Amino acid sequence: MDTLHHQLSQPGSLHHGGRLRAAATRFAIPLENWLDLSTGINSNGWPVRTPPASTWVRLPEEEDELNATACRYYGTDFLLPVAGSQAAIQALPQLRAPSRVSVLNPGYAEHAHAWKRHHHTVSAVTPEQIDAALLDTDVLIIIHPNNPTGDVFPISRLLDWHAQLTGRGGWLIVDEAFMDATPELSIAAYTSRPGLIVLRSLGKFFGLAGARVGFVCAHPKLLVALNNLLGPWAVNAPARWIAIQALQDYDWQGKARQRLLQDSQRFHALLSQHHLPPDGGTAFFQWVCSAEAHYVFEKLALQGILTRFFSDPGSLRLGLPATEAEWQRLDRALARI
Repeated sequence: MDTLHHQLSQPGSLHHGGRLRAAATRFAIPLENWLDLSTGINSNGWPVRTPPASTWVRLPEEEDELNATACRYYGTDFLLPVAGSQAAIQALPQLRAPSRVSVLNPGYAEHAHAWKRHHHTVSAVTPEQIDAALLDTDVLIIIHPNNPTGDVFPISRLLDWHAQLTGRGGWLIVDEAFMDATPELSIAAYTSRPGLIVLRSLGKFFGLAGARVGFVCAHPKLLVALNNLLGPWAVNAPARWIAIQALQDYDWQGKARQRLLQDSQRFHALLSQHHLPPDGGTAFFQWVCSAEAHYVFEKLALQGILTRFFSDPGSLRLGLPATEAEWQRLDRALARI
């Protein structure tokens, strides 16, 4: 086990936000003294309720309300619950023969990693390069809104890309992990069309990352193949019950969207006030490109505030503070830099 932990800690492995214990060790600050702004997860998430005791002693039942509830929430006809959208990211490359894959860059690195691992040819593309790259692409992967830049695209443009790809048996995969605050931008309603695949997650908006519940919206033929690959009981019974309650809580959802959008504007203003004007972002985080990004990352970490540093390009992603005390703490820390 020690050998495995060492391998996972090496520079060659992918890094994500939320590695709070590693930060606590590196900066010698107790775990409980940290303010974690590294993930982009809504820290004012859905108020979790206790699942019934029966969910712990029974196997998950696909005949429950989860599929119907999720279809209503996402506005799609067909979907498959999975153990977080990460499970789909790792599985989808196994459903195609070796293909030419274009992935939005900068973007969530797990996509490129998963397709390379299964011997596909992967190319990084910027938003400006996508149209030209489609001529030599079988699978286009878009993170929408993008993580970390916050880039968004009109639905009409996404559908045009899909039409070009599907005409030759290609796929358009749209990762909508950060879409819930702006549902009008979602393309999930079009996923009955073959070759259009949308990934959704309860982790970010609902603040339920630990539950590991995600959804793949796609044509039924692809969902059957994916389900056969993943096998039975992909989402545990307590998580299914929690997901149903959260997806049906429309009152909380409306208030959460309003709060996230307001806090996002406040965050943009706060960072700009401290000479760190964001270059992009979403309702969940702000993205600051700067030659001083690593310096700011270190200075905040020395004050017990964890952010997400990117080296290419040099930049920081900062998630929203949860409470007024956290807002004030960040304000004071930025003022000291």
